[in-house]
This record gives sequence, C-alpha cells and structure tokens, in this order.
Amino acid sequence: MENYRINVNYAKALFLLATDTGEVDKTCEDMKLVNQVCTENHILNVLFSNPVIKEAKKLGIIRDLFEEKVSHLTMTFLNFVVRKRRAVSLRGISEAYLDLYRQSKGIVLSELRTAVEVDDEAKAEIAKIIGNYTHKTVEMNAITDDTMLGGFCVSFDNSMYDARIRTQINKLLKEFSKNTYEKAI
Repeated sequence: MENYRINVNYAKALFLLATDTGEVDKTCEDMKLVNQVCTENHILNVLFSNPVIKEAKKLGIIRDLFEEKVSHLTMTFLNFVVRKRRAVSLRGISEAYLDLYRQSKGIVLSELRTAVEVDDEAKAEIAKIIGNYTHKTVEMNAITDDTMLGGFCVSFDNSMYDARIRTQINKLLKEFSKNTYEKAI
C-alpha cells in the first residue's frame, strides 16, 4: 500500500509540473516510454532495487537510456526520483502518471482478450459500444490468448463482460448439476 501511495504522490507532482509548464502530452509520451522500458527490462528493475549499486551509476544509466528521448522536464524528474532512492518505483510512477493523464482527458483504458486476432473494424465497434456506455474516449488494448477456446472478454473501468466459450460451458454445467427436471418421489 505504501508503494502505491509513493507512486501516486510522485506522479501527481510530475503531473502538476507538466500542467504548469504546458507539457502534459509530451510528458505522457515520455512516461509511456519509461513504462515500456521498465516493463520489458527485468535486469534494469533488479539493478534499480539493488542498494549496493551507487546512485551515480543509476543516474548514468537513466541518462544513457532516456536523455536523448525525453523532454528536459521528464529527465529532471527522473534524476530527482533516482536521487531520492525511488528508482525501483519508476514503473509504478509512470503507470500512476498515465492513469492521471487518462482521468484528466476522459479516457478509459480497455482490454479486449480474444482467442484469435481481431480485425480493426471489430475493435472499433467494441470501442464504440464501451465509449457509449462510459461516455469517455476508449483506449483499446487487444490481446490474443491462445488458451481461450473461443469468444472474447472485455474489461474496462473495473467492469468486465465475459463472453468466452469456457464461461458458457461452465454455466451450462452448473445448470445441469441442479437437475431441476427430475421428479421427486
């Protein structure tokens, strides 16, 4: 719980700075890059969590990774986070910033999980339905899941619509196990 609070507080601080300087959208792109690098690079996370590695080394790594790719505001913020010994929280901070950005712009993050690849027309139709339901802009993340038999599952704003075949089969099994059609003697 404490890490969550730390992540949100740092993200709020960055969001306020970005708002004051008019760099909210640019900082959002920068935080997407930071999140992607931290998500894909397990060794980097281990390195940041290691207390034996000196702060100067971590600052050098941050500089090498992001200096040419992010704005001056974001780079200054990343240096600040490392100096405060919170480099291990960079992924959480970037996710919290992206959540704040979506809230401020009225964007809902949605995940569509299917058994096979879905065409763009179907994605757009599902995004339109979710947009009409939530009255927000939809940012769709489509995932192909080989373990699914068929159907789809879509989640957004702590809601989920489950139309997977496995779920339908389980519902039928539950109904048949009740045996409501057997006559009592």
